[in-house]
Amino acid sequence: MSSDDAIRATNDDASHCKRFAVQQGYWKDPYIQYFVRSSERKAPEINRGYYARTHGVKALLYKFLNLTKCNCQVVNLGAGSDTTFWLLQDEGLVPKRFIEADFHAVTSKKCHLIKSRKPLLEKIATEDDDIQFNNFDLHAKNYHIVGVDMRNLTDFKQKLKESDVDFNLPTIFLAECVLVYMESEKSAALLKWITDHFTAAYFISYEQVNMTDRFGQVMLDNLRVRQCPLAGVDACASMETQENRFLSTGWDSATALLMTEVYALLPQVEIQRIEKLEFLDETELLTQLFQHYCICWAYKDSGDIGLRTLNFDTP
Repeated sequence: MSSDDAIRATNDDASHCKRFAVQQGYWKDPYIQYFVRSSERKAPEINRGYYARTHGVKALLYKFLNLTKCNCQVVNLGAGSDTTFWLLQDEGLVPKRFIEADFHAVTSKKCHLIKSRKPLLEKIATEDDDIQFNNFDLHAKNYHIVGVDMRNLTDFKQKLKESDVDFNLPTIFLAECVLVYMESEKSAALLKWITDHFTAAYFISYEQVNMTDRFGQVMLDNLRVRQCPLAGVDACASMETQENRFLSTGWDSATALLMTEVYALLPQVEIQRIEKLEFLDETELLTQLFQHYCICWAYKDSGDIGLRTLNFDTP
């Protein structure tokens, strides 16, 4: 298995973890069943971890959508089997343009599944708009899937152009464990290109952190066994290196929070509910996992539309 194949396999792993958490009642997602079949049991620590990951990213995304009144774009990098577009449809929070980018093998499978499953397709189709499919891409009125290796910035720019991206529209970028699989110079070039071309950009990255300690080294060893090295792991050494990745590429500001802090800032009524779903005898492993993942958000706000106000402290 090549390292790129191993990276693509992480999408399957994440999708199965999310599917099982949904089966167990951690959150509702009626669309994930169309992308992932029933999943085998996962440990309670994994389920709570994915709850924190999913809802931490969602909290910031929804604040961005509310601030811009959905007159914005969402670009989901390494989207995999993500169902956010359909969930936003159900909540009446559809942005002007929603673009997903991933490896060709991943987008090819997703396009096929959408094409063959009516509940997915009917949320994309409109009476006055045709859906354009090819082997790797999908283009509809406000939803686009593009197959691309994001390490190739020239190809990525072309794919955004084909998706009618508007550089003057506020745009939020989502990346869950994506930048870490890119060589540092490649991810830096991508981040710099975004700040050079978008007038208002917000970036949410969920990723590993504190990878230089003993627990972090065990995580790295496990990934190496799976032939899945983290090419950009140098940015995951600390909270500061996570923030500096953005500050050194033209972003106005960057803030990273450990998942221990994110979990504590999520609605406590919901936290109490999910903690009753499964018994967790010992919380040490969950704490260690939370201490080795973070959410980092950054913004570039040339027009001062208020992106600086979007954080976990604001309602």
